[in-house]
Amino acid sequence: MANIKVYESTGSEKEQIDFKVDMPHELLCCPEDFARSVRAVRQSQRQGTVGCKGRGEISLSNKKPWKQKGTGRARAGSARSPLWRKGGVIFGPQPRTRSLKVNKSNKKSVFFSLFNEMMKNGLVYCIDHDFSKKESPKTKEAFDILKKLNLNGRMGVLFLNYDDALSHASFRNIPKLKVFSFDQPNAYDLGCVGYWMFFKKDYDSFREMVEKWI
Repeated sequence: MANIKVYESTGSEKEQIDFKVDMPHELLCCPEDFARSVRAVRQSQRQGTVGCKGRGEISLSNKKPWKQKGTGRARAGSARSPLWRKGGVIFGPQPRTRSLKVNKSNKKSVFFSLFNEMMKNGLVYCIDHDFSKKESPKTKEAFDILKKLNLNGRMGVLFLNYDDALSHASFRNIPKLKVFSFDQPNAYDLGCVGYWMFFKKDYDSFREMVEKWI
């Protein structure tokens, strides 16, 4: 297993951490598993609130507009008819819950494959900096760290502990950077970024997250 480089806030390399984790090759996923996981994430993110009214839900009178014969006009039984303006919709979309399930073994193999690819290409960054010691969020300082690492303007993800409010507030407004807790990664967001990043103080949490994928 490759080492994870630790960088200071100035952008210079400080040290390397031995990240020894047994990574059996049979855990590597196939493209179909990754596509299924991404589709499940995107499907579950849909609100499912779209809907339109059928003829039984329209607030118009159900009285026959005119008598059947003798007017010279076409027969009409109700103003709620889908053929009429402001009438109901035939077979229109209705609110529903959309969800797809992915079994745990496939989910693990997808996460493991993404992590393995990032490690091989040296795209996992560990930053030796602690925003929790600040009195207030420092977005400018956070942006300077990314700039010195040549990561600004690139799609990336930052892993944080859920209670690290100052770090989250410092990075959340930076464009193209997604901030996640260690317990909420998903295949779609991890697969469309160019690097992963975490703080040295959160190393144990990062390692624990990775070990769950093996």
